[in-house]
Amino acid sequence: MDSREQEPAQQHETATHPTDDFDEEKARRGARLLLEAAGRDPSSAGLSETWSRRVPDMFETLTEGARSESKPIMRTFDAETDGLIVKTGIPLYSMCEHHMLPFQGVAHVAYRPGDQMVGLSKLIRYVRWQSRQLTTQETLTRDIAAGLADELDAHGVVVELTATHMCEVMRGIETETETTTREYVGTISEADRTQFRESVRRHIDGPSSR
Repeated sequence: MDSREQEPAQQHETATHPTDDFDEEKARRGARLLLEAAGRDPSSAGLSETWSRRVPDMFETLTEGARSESKPIMRTFDAETDGLIVKTGIPLYSMCEHHMLPFQGVAHVAYRPGDQMVGLSKLIRYVRWQSRQLTTQETLTRDIAAGLADELDAHGVVVELTATHMCEVMRGIETETETTTREYVGTISEADRTQFRESVRRHIDGPSSR
């Protein structure tokens, strides 16, 4: 397993910046041209709706993380604890910006709240929204951590992603491996880091370890 731990971010800056534009007509033209490049007839019965509807609709959904209009509302409430809050095992699906192929895996998120906290389901929704864009695993890890730090005004955030990349499975080395990236934002004590690692380990080991 390839593991990459990134240096703590000094500022809460995301590497990607949401927009509000998706050009369906360009998506249709592009999908049609790809079919033609592959020697297929876009007007054939099996492909006529592939380029005209299905691929543009799919691509709009899979890149909604690049549009601020799709961003989940992070309603907060008064913090009931000042301890570390950890959510493990969040399903992760994203798109590699290099080959436009999926990478998928799991996200583990933790934060130490300031004055406000958020429901655990909002963490899942936020990870899902950020993941739906053309990106890299390293950039996505940083974007989720920095974004949550700002959204929650948290004292500290930890994000760890472990994913398998289809651009390595279906092409290139054609090997199914996992890559792990981790990002720290804000103040995360050594005790917090240990608690986070133990929570992730328990998730990986399963119920028998608890």
